[in-house]
Amino acid sequence: MGLQFTVLASGSTGNATIVKGSEKTVLVDAGLSMKKIEELMKERGVSGHELDALFVTHEHSDHIKGLGAFARKYELAIFANEATWGAMERHIGTIEPEKRVIMETGEALDFGPMRVQSYPISHDAAEPVGYCFEEHGEKLSLATDLGYVSEKVKRQIIDSDVLVLESNHDTEMLRMGRYPWNIKRRILSDVGHLSNVAAGEALIELMTDRTKRVYLAHLSLDHNQMDLAMLTVNSILENHGIFYKQDEFPLRKTFHDRPTPWDEVKRK
Repeated sequence: MGLQFTVLASGSTGNATIVKGSEKTVLVDAGLSMKKIEELMKERGVSGHELDALFVTHEHSDHIKGLGAFARKYELAIFANEATWGAMERHIGTIEPEKRVIMETGEALDFGPMRVQSYPISHDAAEPVGYCFEEHGEKLSLATDLGYVSEKVKRQIIDSDVLVLESNHDTEMLRMGRYPWNIKRRILSDVGHLSNVAAGEALIELMTDRTKRVYLAHLSLDHNQMDLAMLTVNSILENHGIFYKQDEFPLRKTFHDRPTPWDEVKRK
């Protein structure tokens, strides 16, 4: 069996994803309480004792809230770049030196047959990254917390079998929403978050014959709705001549409060 994954939770209230290869299983981000992460993992039949490592995208609390406690309980090594370590250390408590691993941005590491590739993204954090996972010719890419999809990002995540892509907000809902203007401006900026329209426009270039599924992720609870995000993205694809039959529809949902079903990357 090749790559599998479940998005345990995705959104501003907390983010965590499990990626399971034929030999190794890793957790990407731990942005909920340790108790909540354990509950979500239990729903998918996996224990923290089965994990081999923990990877961090950046230091914002919705990605590291339970990181320290979870890593200490299950004696997991934490992989992050040096700038992210510097920004998050005071928030996660004591980590034993041998569990503190620096993985520089752009570096690729092999965990058995599974390769983990880090790549730089645009977000208002110290040195944020996304990750691609490859094993036996299968590719899963995680791309959230993006101000915009740069050409470097496109080169990294194009030709993914499965892509988890941010579709954070509907621009008009955000503009009319209750947030102060300085926060709205941050979200809309090149170091903020991808809108539904931006996600759809990016997919025009990112989706290839290899693409099997796209999960829309990191949706705002205040300024988006999943059905709206899927409608917007699909409309943009159709406007550019990309059509799918209902049983071949590649867009999938993620949730802020429950995990997605296990998905095999190679599955059609």
